[in-house]
Amino acid sequence: MSEVKLSATLRDTFGKGSARQARRDALTPGVIYGHGTAPKHVNVEAHGLMMALKTPNVLLSLDIAGDGTELVIPKAVQRHPLKRTISHVDFLIVQKGEKVVVEVPVVTEGDLAAGGNLLETLLTAVSVEAEATHIPTEITVSIEGLEAGATVHASDLKLPAGTTLAVDGETAVLQVVAPQAEEPAAEAEAEGTEA
Repeated sequence: MSEVKLSATLRDTFGKGSARQARRDALTPGVIYGHGTAPKHVNVEAHGLMMALKTPNVLLSLDIAGDGTELVIPKAVQRHPLKRTISHVDFLIVQKGEKVVVEVPVVTEGDLAAGGNLLETLLTAVSVEAEATHIPTEITVSIEGLEAGATVHASDLKLPAGTTLAVDGETAVLQVVAPQAEEPAAEAEAEGTEA
């Protein structure tokens, strides 16, 4: 995964008022922490950050005016409950070669076996440990031909080289269930008239 470069500035004012002002100025407030360093409070260009965060676990290179560059991943993203705009981001400092634990989305491909079976998604993302500069954007699993009763466990997922599970391999991710049998309409009406 290549890193996305964004510009940022250090914040010296805090609180709701300064955060609102930053958002009015098309900036997103955030904090950078990790590796035993003191937290850095920053404002990041809002549009570029929003576009970058469309990729899960994106690796960001923040060019902080007057304070150098930090290689980070988003750890917690807070969104406005109605507008869904990004209101604050916590960034975790990472270094090349360092392993991190992140949630990676699980994506399905293929079709279930015939018969009207349903796919039940138990986990939309799985915790994995990967090198900070090689975090997978998604894990694809084939459901081609699976029949009712089939379960896909975390250990069944094909992970990219250098990536390991950070959850129990027996954790169920997906399962195929048979459709519920509906009561025939004629029988239901007959039962209704007897009562």
